Amino acid sequence: MLLEDGAWFPGTAPTPFEPTYAEVVFTTNLSGYQEVFTDPSYLGQIVVMTAPMIGNYGINPDDVESDRPRVAGVVVRELSVQPSNWRSTGALADWLAAARVPLVADVDTRQVTRYIRSKGAMRGAVALGEQPNDAVRAALAASPSMDGLDLATQATISAEYTVGPADAHRHIVAYDYGMKRNILRLFLKNGCRVTVVPAATPAARIRELAPDGLFLSNGPGDPAAVSYAIATLRDLADGSLPIFGICLGHQLLGLALGGETAKLPYGHRGGNHPVRDLATGQVLITSQNHGFAVRGDTGGVPGAKALEVTHLNLNDGTVEGVKHREYPIFAVQYHPEASPGPHDAQGHFEQFLQALDTQ
Repeated sequence: MLLEDGAWFPGTAPTPFEPTYAEVVFTTNLSGYQEVFTDPSYLGQIVVMTAPMIGNYGINPDDVESDRPRVAGVVVRELSVQPSNWRSTGALADWLAAARVPLVADVDTRQVTRYIRSKGAMRGAVALGEQPNDAVRAALAASPSMDGLDLATQATISAEYTVGPADAHRHIVAYDYGMKRNILRLFLKNGCRVTVVPAATPAARIRELAPDGLFLSNGPGDPAAVSYAIATLRDLADGSLPIFGICLGHQLLGLALGGETAKLPYGHRGGNHPVRDLATGQVLITSQNHGFAVRGDTGGVPGAKALEVTHLNLNDGTVEGVKHREYPIFAVQYHPEASPGPHDAQGHFEQFLQALDTQ
């Protein structure tokens, strides 16, 4: 694995692959690697797993968060070649190879993680060979940066669809910027009908669907580059509709109401991030996966007077949640739908559904 500043880390290739170029990030998830690799929010990223052994419980068709692996590449310390779990239907290496996702094993991932923490996330490449060659270096230098990159257009669906009973008590429209399947599972579990729409769906279509509430999903890339969604949400955030956003949806809402976003040095990725609820003082352990954040602090979001900051990250003080001062509109940066967990924040879904019932 080669980084854009010239640092490189040797490993082995369990299966052959073509050179791949993307942003290199790390996640601290101890389990749930299948959910990580199928999360559309990881589109355009080579993911370094900090847990020392990956693949030990294999893969299965029930734990995926989308239709296929979405990561650009996977880097691990030790690959388990003999999975053992009653739910397993195959080996991780075979599953990734079938999806043409590069896998590099036997890398000192602790060294890589410490390097990224000190230098910041950057573009990188995974390729076969004893050491990087000039062609790989040149291709890496020419690859796009995550700054200014609209990946929601790639991660979204091509056409709207509806799930859930036609006579459901609540009807939700969900913008799919790269939505994880467990979000739909939770809405369906709570008796909702959900109409999922592409990222570029205009505000007029949302109003035509006459939902009880609007959901803004997670997704990949630079939120500031998704200009069409920002303009649409500015139109929809007029108080006529309860709105709940997570991850990219949280960032887009912040931008739509006048705030700004900034790229974090190496992002927040993992299942163990502490977040404080400023209203109650409660600390939630959260699952996170993002490289950008809404600018702000306990005093609010600069440029967005209508927004109040509700949650802060205890590791670096970044904004983790906002709400509108007047309207039933709120969003969080982390993943309350996290599967396999933690589940501390799932109550946000109940908070949203209660807002629908009081409208």
